[in-house]
Amino acid sequence: MTDGTRQMAQAAYEAAQDAEGVHTRLLRAEDAGPDDLLNASGYIFATPENLAAIAGVFKAFIDRTYYPVLGKANGRPYAAMICAGSDGENALRQLDRVAKGWRLKMIAPGTIVCTHAQTPERIYATKKIGPEDLARCAEIGQAMAEGLSLGVF
Repeated sequence: MTDGTRQMAQAAYEAAQDAEGVHTRLLRAEDAGPDDLLNASGYIFATPENLAAIAGVFKAFIDRTYYPVLGKANGRPYAAMICAGSDGENALRQLDRVAKGWRLKMIAPGTIVCTHAQTPERIYATKKIGPEDLARCAEIGQAMAEGLSLGVF
């Protein structure tokens, strides 16, 4: 809703474009379903943190996809990115717990980008993710794509 997570996901997506033989897709949670997960070789999940939890739209995505994917994606690589106002740790724990249930393989520790939005005005304001944080997100995209390209994952 405030564009921070989109910027993070876009940075990872663009960095992944350079890997040979890897097809990438960037999907919003509300547009993705079980088939999207089952047809992918790896995942980078990105969500805002809302009230110390994964965003509702991401939770709805999990609710729609969890059981149809259960037992069918075991061992696939994943990375997690959280856009948080102050902390992000609980949202990351929730996302990692879902990935554990799916038996996914974490390729890197979760990335939390903190926007330090602590007032209603700053929370609702459009975010501008800085170049250093975008570079961290790009590294995740590149690592995922290169790992898939080389058959490491």
